[in-house]
Amino acid sequence: QVTLVESGGGSVQAGGSLRLSCAASKLPYSDYCLGWFRQVPGKGREGVAAIPSSGVTTTYADSVKGRFTISLDDDKHTLYLQMVSLRLEDTGMYYCALTFLSRLVEAGCPISEKFGYWGQGAQVTVSS
Repeated sequence: QVTLVESGGGSVQAGGSLRLSCAASKLPYSDYCLGWFRQVPGKGREGVAAIPSSGVTTTYADSVKGRFTISLDDDKHTLYLQMVSLRLEDTGMYYCALTFLSRLVEAGCPISEKFGYWGQGAQVTVSS
């Protein structure tokens, strides 16, 4: 069983920056995808960014491209999301998620898909 714990959320003014971290209790020896998703009340969960265990490629939602950067420290079992130029619409609960379904890994870790393991979430609030 994998446990994911997010940290680093908080409140920031528009234009500011935050870095989210996600500590995994362990990571599979097989290939896997790690990703960040977010949700606001009344809306479905939205994929934000994802990275495979190889770290070779990354995937981003169009709304965050050029502003958010996902990275993985495999030795520390920690996933990061660096967020800059934050906007009001970036407000939400951010979740770290993991999957090792081979079809998703082979597909490049699409953020449109639902991953199997989830953290408890970290709130990000952007104000004007």
